[in-house]
Amino acid sequence: MRTWQAGLVVLTMAALVLPVQIQAQDLLPPQAQNTRWAGEGWETDFSRATVDFTEIVNVIGRDNIPAIDDPGFAPVGEVSDIPDREPVIALEIDGDARGYPLRIMMWHEIVNDTVGGVPVAVTYCPLCNTALVFRREIAGEPVTFGTSGKLRHSDLIMYDRKTQSWWQQFTGEGIVGVHAGDKLDAIPSLLMSFADFKTEHPDGQVLQPEASRLNVNGRNPYVRYDSTPIPFLFRGELPEDIEAMERVVIVQREEPVAVALSHLNANAPLTYKDHRFTWQAGQASALDTGTISEGRDIGSVTVTRDGEPVVFEITFAFAARAFYPDLEILQSLAE
Repeated sequence: MRTWQAGLVVLTMAALVLPVQIQAQDLLPPQAQNTRWAGEGWETDFSRATVDFTEIVNVIGRDNIPAIDDPGFAPVGEVSDIPDREPVIALEIDGDARGYPLRIMMWHEIVNDTVGGVPVAVTYCPLCNTALVFRREIAGEPVTFGTSGKLRHSDLIMYDRKTQSWWQQFTGEGIVGVHAGDKLDAIPSLLMSFADFKTEHPDGQVLQPEASRLNVNGRNPYVRYDSTPIPFLFRGELPEDIEAMERVVIVQREEPVAVALSHLNANAPLTYKDHRFTWQAGQASALDTGTISEGRDIGSVTVTRDGEPVVFEITFAFAARAFYPDLEILQSLAE
């Protein structure tokens, strides 16, 4: 166990964490298989699903966005090519601290890694801005994940390479296949600036780019995406009470807790529904300018409950409401 000073609170990160307790959806009656999927060579059990197949959008081929399966790292003190404002996913388990820069995650979306002896899948979906870490174990056995090339509610659909079940990155739930209705255990992590990562984890390790992506390292292919009025490849209804691309901090549980980032920015630190939220400036948006380090400042967030870190994500309002249609989002002090 290690004490981690982050922003305005002190976080204690344990080696083992409890799964996020959210009830999985029931299986739907068998559906007609998409004709495209039949020709893609999937070994998925399409008779089992918790979602309507019409909600799934075919975008590109399987693994066209290649997950990283053999990640390489460098000591943080030896990394000089990442500007201080750039965002990284920070993960620490049992004293093993690692940073996964979004300049790399943008082009791979999944890193299959082992941290502190725990097999993990570090994930990032740019279209929903969701950065989440899962324990990559199913029924106690380690598995690896890849990108399916498909989206639901503009969110990444992953697949496990053992059963080729499809998993929703936003919730960690199996949605199609043998494991439809199952859930992955989520592990607390943080999005923070590289400067903060260096300060908080002077002995940390930083993910290094794959040779095949060196020419795009540090670039954002979704220029001005987080200021566009309409999210990319989204088929659902947009919320009426909040801008679709407003960032929302959401803690997923049976009754999710959500706070608009603009509200948190203006009122941090704050306590809402037994959770302590903090915000501090210094982190660039990865989805603003073409060069990530030049993105506008969106700051860094921590969320704790009873002094302990919880799993949370900073997503866009359209995605939060797509997955939780009745979600209450704190937007004013009167709520």
